[in-house]
Amino acid sequence: MPGLATKLILLALVWLPIFGIISAIVLLWNSYVTWVDLALLLTFFTLCGYGITLGYHRMLTHKSFQAHPWLKTFLLICGSMAMQGPALHWAATHTQHHANSDEEEDPHSPLKSLWHAHAGWILDNFQPDIQRYAPALLKDPIIVAINNTWWLWVFAGLLIPAAIGGLTAGFFGQSMLLGAFGGLVWGGFVRLFLNQHITWSVNSICHTFGKRSFETTDASRNNWLFGLLAMGEGWHNNHHAFPRSARHGMHWTQPDSSAWLIWIFEKLGLVRDVVLISPQRIKARMASQPDPEPESLILPIPAEQRD
Repeated sequence: MPGLATKLILLALVWLPIFGIISAIVLLWNSYVTWVDLALLLTFFTLCGYGITLGYHRMLTHKSFQAHPWLKTFLLICGSMAMQGPALHWAATHTQHHANSDEEEDPHSPLKSLWHAHAGWILDNFQPDIQRYAPALLKDPIIVAINNTWWLWVFAGLLIPAAIGGLTAGFFGQSMLLGAFGGLVWGGFVRLFLNQHITWSVNSICHTFGKRSFETTDASRNNWLFGLLAMGEGWHNNHHAFPRSARHGMHWTQPDSSAWLIWIFEKLGLVRDVVLISPQRIKARMASQPDPEPESLILPIPAEQRD
């Protein structure tokens, strides 16, 4: 892809959602917001958020569980609609991050700057070595097919809420065009802004602010705010201590909605081979910390699932 085209795409990736926020403020100011707009925002924010946390991150990158083919396909499509890059690109970038966390070759370390860790690295047009960091994923036809049609799913994630907004506009006395624009803004651009900046904050904020439950070679932190907003991803120090764990919130005081969904899918027979860390290993890693969490807070797991 030509350099200019790549730059334009990267600028659109960062600035289009900001345009959406400005448009949303204008719509709010003029009372052009309906409950359908807000429902679209909540629905697509949730779908795309779990597409990243479950599909791109825990399933694809860390192999924390194996999913039924149709669930795998659905999660990767939802992750693609989040407009955070094709699946292979995302997984290889994140694998490189773990291999070099907060070191020179880390794609998005806050040691360079908080802005660089947040979004600057994207504008720098970072390109991961997929052959080096995600070679096994290249052999999976489902992953490759969705990866190669990434832009199709990005546009679908914008056109579907616009279509729903347009088709329901008559119920609120709006024109179809205004309804479609509202659906695009709230279910598309505002949702993109929230999904993107929450994910990017795990890279920046959660390597700068928060508590460390485990000693790791990086600066990862557990941050309660992003533990909630990022659907469990904000328990980031836990994640760096045990990268393959399907559960990032390892204590009763650390809610992890992504882990709860994995548990539900497992009970429904839609996922298998779920990787969980034994309480004994967690306690052993905690013992080196000056102020370890109380052992009574550590979540129990079935013996047959312990890693």
